Amino acid sequence: MNFENIVMDLIVRAGEAKSLAFEALAKARTGDFAAAEQLLADSRAAGKLAHKVQTKLITMDGEGQPVPLSLVMVHAQDHLMDSMLAQDLIEEMIRLYQKLDNQ
Repeated sequence: MNFENIVMDLIVRAGEAKSLAFEALAKARTGDFAAAEQLLADSRAAGKLAHKVQTKLITMDGEGQPVPLSLVMVHAQDHLMDSMLAQDLIEEMIRLYQKLDNQ
């Protein structure tokens, strides 16, 4: 897989992780906590795949292979960090929805 494909794979997988996290939040908002938990788990799984892609890039760099710092690469890293932050915050928001639902 060439560099451009690796970077695009990172963008796609991180985007999927973020999208699933927001779907989980939408389910929690309606009180469907089982679906929210499943979607959050799916989001975490997609995030792990994205992280594996990032690890591949870091390994390439560590082995002396050229890893160009392009706008697309920065965009990919931004997507990954956004998805990770979204997952963490949304998990907390789901817990709050559950707590409110139990009162």
